[in-house]
Amino acid sequence: MKFNVQSKLLLNRLNAVSKVVSSKNAYAILDNFLFELQSDRLIVTGSDMETRLTTIIEVQNVEGLGKFALDVKRTINSLKELPDTALTFEINDETLAVKVTYQNGYYDAMALSGDEYPEKAANANDVKQFSLPSKSIASGIGHTLFAVGNDEMHPQFSGIFWDIMPDMIVYVASDSHKLVRYRQTDVHPNFERQFILPSKPAAILASIIDRNSEEMVNITVDESSATFENSDFQLSCRFINGRYPRYNSVIPEDNPYTMAVERQTLLNAVRRVAVFANVGGLVRLDLHPDHVVLTAQDVDHSTSAEETINCEYNGEPMNIGFKSADVIDVVNNIDSDGIFLKLLDPARAGVFLPSEQKAGEDLIVLQMPMMI
Repeated sequence: MKFNVQSKLLLNRLNAVSKVVSSKNAYAILDNFLFELQSDRLIVTGSDMETRLTTIIEVQNVEGLGKFALDVKRTINSLKELPDTALTFEINDETLAVKVTYQNGYYDAMALSGDEYPEKAANANDVKQFSLPSKSIASGIGHTLFAVGNDEMHPQFSGIFWDIMPDMIVYVASDSHKLVRYRQTDVHPNFERQFILPSKPAAILASIIDRNSEEMVNITVDESSATFENSDFQLSCRFINGRYPRYNSVIPEDNPYTMAVERQTLLNAVRRVAVFANVGGLVRLDLHPDHVVLTAQDVDHSTSAEETINCEYNGEPMNIGFKSADVIDVVNNIDSDGIFLKLLDPARAGVFLPSEQKAGEDLIVLQMPMMI
């Protein structure tokens, strides 16, 4: 086999595919990329058995067909040291010796048989297909991924729940301390399906699609897995087994007290006082009609901080505490100039909302308080 390809293009695609590869694989062959040469296309695949990412690269001066596997780390490290230049790959079909030639030199490597690489699992039953714009998927994942949990005792919280309805898609994530629900009402799949997308493929998917593009991503879902495909990549992954909790039932419908505050002002103030918080990261909010006082302290190290910022608050004075890291995550992931914080009492969950919901979107974040 023989083919030519640009080093920068190959490196960019391999960097993306390598995100799937685990640092500890059950099978040694998964430490490798699978290269398949088909006519003028080079198909590169990475997998950890649960998730599989494939990209197609156009190549030139092709001789022969076949497949082989090359070590992920060594291949990427070798390409990183090269300038953007034309590469010629020559693979001995019998010995699998690989010679890569570039303008001023070459290097040799040994490949493994591509036949050892696990094949993609066939689709299961009840297959549905639909398409979404890249920016819709990126927005859904971007608004929810930060809230995904990592508790092995509750695996259903380690992914993003997709609640697909005929006239909308709802993305939900929770770590049992906070919950985010993000509705997209400007998409219409025209069928119903629910699944939990693991956080790893969700993050990879968000990284390989253009968050500002209207390019359509074709999605195929069956009863146990999904495949996402655009012009450059195909990502397949298995769902997390388990039933997701009834998320709507835990969102308070009537928190009567509302604090309205400028988003960046609140974010900066929490970051500053959090430096002086204890190990748990407790930041207390003392709410008043026209201002809120943020305080934090660490008794063990005799440190404390206090800052007052302007706000509008329509309830009785209230003291409520939140974990600073959670507040920072929540506020960072609300894309609006202002934020509403709806409250009932210091022991009940606070509800964070953007001051203005974007067209076709509905975002709400539930955050449990800490004991003061």
